[in-house]
Amino acid sequence: MLMSTTPTLEGQPIREYLGVVTGEAIIGANIFKDMFASIRNVVGGRAGSYERTLADSREIAMEEMADAARKLGANAVVGIDIDYEVLGQDNGMLMVCVSGTAVKV
Repeated sequence: MLMSTTPTLEGQPIREYLGVVTGEAIIGANIFKDMFASIRNVVGGRAGSYERTLADSREIAMEEMADAARKLGANAVVGIDIDYEVLGQDNGMLMVCVSGTAVKV
């Protein structure tokens, strides 16, 4: 599955537009990640556990979107947009939403 944030794929003319496809992933951040991230914020450095969680969430959402595109008979998704939100009473959930247009090239 070809996937791109651009509206076209260079050298690959779009033959058919099949519709908008989406993918979502909501993952809880546990208390230990929160504790270590707050320590890192005080002393500096990167919050590796959050970065891994974010990357995993993004990958899940992208796979879900690709699966939706395949069900429509697409072989590519163009114009992909990625959005991130925090949810929950204490902002304890991370949501990644992706959307794009399923196409045949």
